[in-house]
Amino acid sequence: MAKELKDLTKRSENYSQWYNDLVVKADLAEQSAVRGCMVIKPYGYAIWEKMQQQLDKMFKETGAQNAYFPLLIPKSFLSREAEHVKGFAKECAVVTHYRLKSSETGDSVEVDPAAKLEEELIIRPTSETIIWNTYKNWIQSWRDLPLMCNQWCNVMRWEMRTRPFLRTSEFLWQEGHTAHATREEAEEEAQKMLKVYAEFAEQWMAVPVVQGVKSETERFAGALDTYTIEAMMQDGKALQSGTSHFLGQNFAKSFDVTYLNKENKPEYVWATSWGVSTRLIGALIMTHSDDNGLVLPPKLAPIQVVIIPIAKNEEQLKAIADKLNPFMDDLKKLGITVKYDDSNNKRPGFKFADYELKGVPVRLVMGGRDLENNTIEVMRRDTLEKETIPVEGLTDYIHKLLDDIQANILKKAKDYRDAHIYECDNYEEFKEKIKDGGFFLCHWDGTEETEAKIKEETQATIRCVPFDFEQTPGVDMVSGKPAKHRVIIARSY
Repeated sequence: MAKELKDLTKRSENYSQWYNDLVVKADLAEQSAVRGCMVIKPYGYAIWEKMQQQLDKMFKETGAQNAYFPLLIPKSFLSREAEHVKGFAKECAVVTHYRLKSSETGDSVEVDPAAKLEEELIIRPTSETIIWNTYKNWIQSWRDLPLMCNQWCNVMRWEMRTRPFLRTSEFLWQEGHTAHATREEAEEEAQKMLKVYAEFAEQWMAVPVVQGVKSETERFAGALDTYTIEAMMQDGKALQSGTSHFLGQNFAKSFDVTYLNKENKPEYVWATSWGVSTRLIGALIMTHSDDNGLVLPPKLAPIQVVIIPIAKNEEQLKAIADKLNPFMDDLKKLGITVKYDDSNNKRPGFKFADYELKGVPVRLVMGGRDLENNTIEVMRRDTLEKETIPVEGLTDYIHKLLDDIQANILKKAKDYRDAHIYECDNYEEFKEKIKDGGFFLCHWDGTEETEAKIKEETQATIRCVPFDFEQTPGVDMVSGKPAKHRVIIARSY
């Protein structure tokens, strides 16, 4: 067994350390020289690229187009929307000068006081303000609507406590920003994009999610409603995995974005914004992976099939390659990514452990006896089951196996999630059970006071009012007041 795998902390011993170990040892990312920022390594970035490609396709199917907006935002823009600046003020990184000067000896540099900016600039924590200032110039009449843009970019939020992918000061994401003629169109768009995220999470990431709407205190700063998908990790904690916001006319009014309606009268437009980030890689890790390393859904795995030949000599190695080359060509024609690892700098056992650690869905091994018998050993990463099968018909077998693995890890995650959703009407019982994690369906009276008390006493928060659970009135377990519905309460990342 490879040393990297031996050194991987077990989930049962320290789940948090297991996660940190896995991010590094599976070559996904590492800490950078800048506090709170990470370097995403090629293997980790390849997963993000696959996510990007599929999401980008899904966005464009809704009518969104990609654009790009500046990294730097005038500080005065943030102050135009009161809730927005209040929500992001403590996380902003501020550019105050535009030049450095070196010391007389040349061995140090410092800010040039003569190069102070007239107006300080914010490194974007999110782009609503700079985009709505731009939309003012793009929208004149109802014929310009809907306006639907998305951008792939990085943002900076000055986090004090960071963890790779889950919460870093700089991270990668996409942010969609749309403008509509009516409230109904904007609300429909916000909910439609939530469904896009949910479909991606479940069908591509194999991560089951709960869709719902956030409480007022948990909304995005400046939104009238925030819709969310919440995923459950293997430790029972919730991970907010994507959000879509109905912004109303707040930003349109702040930046004076109006259009002439069909009666030639000016009206403010209605807005949405929506986004997911590299946090999705964290969700992928914590939903599926095990003590052997990553378990990746085939649809997002950078390498879907790895083939390892085991030969006694060069002649046998060539014979194995000749046998398998047509098969590899067939897989590639089907869009399946294949790696043929005939390198001689690592022993087979090391390769096995390394590809398990990296979560490659299918491993194929052919040795001398397999060559003689026209067979090959197949191992699936999700269950670690191995079998020896004939080479004949292998392409179809692997194609189906990848689909089976995708479906199996979704089922496993869904079964775990569903087994850890509880209805609870007793606050003392809740306070005890929440320590072990899970999603708790509890009646809530709708007040900030009750919400704050739960958070203070249990470190749990109201994740959302879920859409997919039957809602009946009841009594709040904390205050004893009437409650219109149940909410999902959980500890979170």
